[in-house]
Amino acid sequence: MAKVELKNLVKVYEGNVTAVDKATITVNDKEFVVFVGPSGCGKSTTLRMVAGLEDITEGELYIDGKMVNDVPPKDRDIAMVFQNYALYPHMTVYENMAFGLKIRKVAKAEIDKRVRDAARILDIEKLLDRRPKQLSGGQRQRVAVGRAIVRNPKVFLFDEPLSNLDAKLRVQMRAELIELHNRLQATMIYVTHDQVEAMTMGDKIVVMRDGKVNQIGSPLYLYNHPINKFVAGFMGSPPMNFLTVKIVDEGGQLYVVVGNMKLKPAPSHVELLKAYVGKEVSFGIRPEDIPVAAEGIDSSAGKILARVTVVEPLGAEINIYASTNEQSLISRVPPHHTYKIGDDIAFAPLMEKARYFDRENELAILPVKFDEQA
Repeated sequence: MAKVELKNLVKVYEGNVTAVDKATITVNDKEFVVFVGPSGCGKSTTLRMVAGLEDITEGELYIDGKMVNDVPPKDRDIAMVFQNYALYPHMTVYENMAFGLKIRKVAKAEIDKRVRDAARILDIEKLLDRRPKQLSGGQRQRVAVGRAIVRNPKVFLFDEPLSNLDAKLRVQMRAELIELHNRLQATMIYVTHDQVEAMTMGDKIVVMRDGKVNQIGSPLYLYNHPINKFVAGFMGSPPMNFLTVKIVDEGGQLYVVVGNMKLKPAPSHVELLKAYVGKEVSFGIRPEDIPVAAEGIDSSAGKILARVTVVEPLGAEINIYASTNEQSLISRVPPHHTYKIGDDIAFAPLMEKARYFDRENELAILPVKFDEQA
């Protein structure tokens, strides 16, 4: 397998449209890295530059230490799995998986061994004589993955491979791809717009927006230490709450003021917030970090009073949507709560978990790394 290095990659389309703007990313040997972001953020274009399916406007791309900017796709030793599977409808599963090896003139016995080994790994041995139209979506996706496996490439590339599957099958296939990575110990780059896929699958996540890399890090690092308001809001479901608050100093005690309610910031945050006294900032708090103020919940840092607007029972938990001072929030609570629309509730945010963002540039006020491994 191989290390993949993107150094200031730029892709500009006709009409001076910049799709990717100076992307610098390192994918280490055997890593599973996920490119994630909303539609149009440049993640698939970046993947296609790695594959050689898009020309690189500027920058350098290295695979296994060799610059491959001008190397044809077939000579890059990569294998790509597409969103629409890209199977040949007139060929059997066996023929689809063997086709790439045949055109490379691999010996027939070796082709047979590789195809059957991959089929066994993916549990599609009984499907080898079928054609794609006889397969379900999940089976077609396994065949597409199998076609990549038989190549024994240095790098596997996945372009939103699960987006055409139903919700239950997506969860199953996510687990299978994670298991496949652990078994093959391969270098894999995976593109998705689904942050849940990114959180559950990646060793490392690259968050992109408007053609730029916003932050790179492990799933939990990005979740707990977002570098800006976009990353904070994109990672997590339900998303992070954002309330406009004012930082005030009353006799040497700093407060985070929400309407007419005052919260005490965590001691570790006080020094950094002093520069914002008298200013408004964005106060970010995850739904699970703003519990209902009840017995056993520490509310000494203050409470936020809000009225319930929606109750969303999910079995193991309940999402409570509420509003306060014309601002909305979501609280994730245990299922024993019996609140209903119109109830007034006091929430007790865990202030140590709070994140603060500058209102002008939306950058995190607390110190955060752009690249966790840098």
